[in-house]
Amino acid sequence: MAMDRSAVNPWTWSVELGFNQGEIVSGHTRTLYCAGQTATSGDGKPQHAGDMAAQLALSLDNLEAVLGEAGMSLANLVRLNVYTTDVDLLFQHYGVLASRLGAARVAPTSTMLGVTRLAIPTLMVELEGTAVA
Repeated sequence: MAMDRSAVNPWTWSVELGFNQGEIVSGHTRTLYCAGQTATSGDGKPQHAGDMAAQLALSLDNLEAVLGEAGMSLANLVRLNVYTTDVDLLFQHYGVLASRLGAARVAPTSTMLGVTRLAIPTLMVELEGTAVA
């Protein structure tokens, strides 16, 4: 059975920022809940201290690796939570995230939260996703 997605947007401002207010998903057979992905190497070592753009890109790479292992891609994301230690700095590099989601032709529901710190102090961004197929 094919997955059907329907955007729920009582307002249009969020679409311009690359996310939907809600999404109705029907017909899916599998749901993947991804742990928060950060800018770590394959052996779990933090990378790119102080470089938000590089951390965001590697966090996305790592999220894509988890999705790929499950036979999915960014196109399957229906929810993306973004945690950051510096919201203003993240917005300066938001194009890294927006361009990758745009290329996948997806606008998952999203929440961005500013946090005091992440589990590893040198990390500045963490991406947590839910995907369906």
